[in-house]
Amino acid sequence: MKKNAMIVAKRKTAVANAIIKEGTGNVFINGKSLNSFNDKLFNRIASEPIELSDDLYKKYDIYITIRGGGQVARAQTIRSAIAKSLVKKEKSLRKKFLEYDRAMLVDDKRQTEAQKPYRSAARALKQTSYR
Repeated sequence: MKKNAMIVAKRKTAVANAIIKEGTGNVFINGKSLNSFNDKLFNRIASEPIELSDDLYKKYDIYITIRGGGQVARAQTIRSAIAKSLVKKEKSLRKKFLEYDRAMLVDDKRQTEAQKPYRSAARALKQTSYR
């Protein structure tokens, strides 16, 4: 029997930890099934790797714990965690995922820039008046 694999995916401030086990093709996010989420955009983004993997995902169960981030960043992090965990078990999917979207397998480390003192935004300066 193969060992379980532990995967970490990050996007902005969202962090997802995924465990992939032998199973029947279920995906659980914080204890809830992926299909139980009502937001269509969230489901569409998060289930992209499942659709691309044809029926290979049906051999595994994926358990994801996610924290931090907004709704879209969470969806993208879940998408990345699912893709990375499937590639960990099925090496043949790597090329397919990279051709479709590289962001599935490579974490996006970009962060928002910090706001500077005495300014209204990260880079914006106060407008000067000469009269």
